[in-house]
Amino acid sequence: MPDPTDPSQPPPSPEPRSSVTSTSTGLPSNLAAAIACIPLIGGIIFYILEKKDNFVRFYAMQSIILGGALLLCCFVYWIAHWMLAHIPVLGVIFFIILWLPWAFAIVAIFAFFIVAVVKAFSGVRWEIPYIGQMARKQMGDT
Repeated sequence: MPDPTDPSQPPPSPEPRSSVTSTSTGLPSNLAAAIACIPLIGGIIFYILEKKDNFVRFYAMQSIILGGALLLCCFVYWIAHWMLAHIPVLGVIFFIILWLPWAFAIVAIFAFFIVAVVKAFSGVRWEIPYIGQMARKQMGDT
């Protein structure tokens, strides 16, 4: 067995970036940021728990804003659907007209979620269009 104090032995290799733990949660920073991307719930949990790692807090704030946008879309769609679906002939037409932007919004939010998770897990700070700017302002970053 080699002697660890022997100067002829090579130094141990540095740990890869993915194994660096976050100071507050104990998770690797990239894993915590990827979990924080879960709209609203993951964002709120990690924004509260993580106090020092701005990478995780940024993704958590984006998640909170994205989840809020999702809730707002749901609320507007269901209120409009409830109000207009009861009109005998026009209800079907309104349903189809309202369904198209609703479906587009859901697909867009899901796509932003998937891209954010992949970018966070790979350690890249990626801003969701418009939402990333709001998240930076909320965190006080410039």
